[in-house]
Formats: sequence, structure tokens, C-alpha cells
Amino acid sequence: MAAADPRIDAYIAQAAPFAQPILEHLRTVVRATCPEVEETLKWGMPSFVYRGKILCGMAAFKQHASFGFWHGAQVVGAEQAGDSDAMGQFGRLTRVADLPGKRELARLVKQAMALIESGATRPTTKTAQPKPPVRTPDDLAAALGKNAKARATYEAFPPSQQREYVEWIEEAKREATRQSRLAQAVEWMAEGKVRNWKYVK
Repeated sequence: MAAADPRIDAYIAQAAPFAQPILEHLRTVVRATCPEVEETLKWGMPSFVYRGKILCGMAAFKQHASFGFWHGAQVVGAEQAGDSDAMGQFGRLTRVADLPGKRELARLVKQAMALIESGATRPTTKTAQPKPPVRTPDDLAAALGKNAKARATYEAFPPSQQREYVEWIEEAKREATRQSRLAQAVEWMAEGKVRNWKYVK
């Protein structure tokens, strides 16, 4: 059996008291079912790797814990995978009893191992939806109407760059902020600048 990763010991020790037994239970079941599994941290969360591929992972939050298989829907079924409002496929875990029984959990771990052994790839979960066309707010359209250079720049922008300016203006919570952003946007566009020109190398 692969050695335990002390970083996961520390992660569990720092988790909320309700989450500690959940994480310990998951770790025990995964390690017992898959003795070859290697422990690591991915994205700051405990993860289990089998034959170089992520098998599953767990995490603890303030009020719930989560657990999920990398091949999610291929292990638990699309309906369960899509039904969870939390990370992973088992919803918001607040006690060990929220998980499937030990035998069922072990069966799912074996299924996830088999997928890795077969070379299965993780399917993309969502197809990219095209964004709706950019709607130029009336106040921006009016301001651009008074500045030919800014208007020409805006009209030459691809939709993504137009959207950056529109969203920046529309995210202003106060009218004074909006007016300030509107003036700044027109000034920058008159100079041919994209919204995030400061970060463009």
C-alpha cells in the first residue's frame, strides 16, 4: 500500500469537526479498495491518483464536505452526477451516513479504477453555448455617437472586446461610478484601447 500523504493528515486535522469523520471514512475506503492508490493534493484538495490518473477527490467546506470521481457520470450515472448542487456526485455531505454504504462505495471505486485501466477519457460535461450578441447600452451608444474615434474602435472590436466594456459599465452599482466608467471607456476607445489594455503585453 502506498504511503499516506502527511498533507492530507493536516488537511483533515484542519477541517471542521463534522467533516473529519467523513474525510477519514472516504480515505479509508478508497485506500482499502485500491491499495495502489497514491495520495496527493490537487487544487488544494485531497485527491487520489491511480496509475497516474486522478481517481477521485474530496474536500471540506465550512458547512459540508464533498466527494467525487474524476470520471463522475461514467461511474455513478449521468442522472446522479448532474443532480448534485455541490462539487462531486454525492451532494453536500454533513455526516458519514450521507454517503453510500461501504460496500457500494468500494464497488464505485473499483468501477472508477476499471475506467482508468481501460484508458477511458473524461467526457466534456457541457457543450459551449454561444453567447448572445452584445447589446450596447443606450448611454454608451450616445457617448460613442459624440466621439467618432471611439465609435470606430468599438465597432471594429470583436464581440468579446465589446462585451468587456459593456459588462464593466453595467456592473457599476452607483450612477456616479457608471458615468465615470462611461467617460473612461470612451477616452480609452478613442485611443484604440481594449478594456484591459494595461494587461496586454
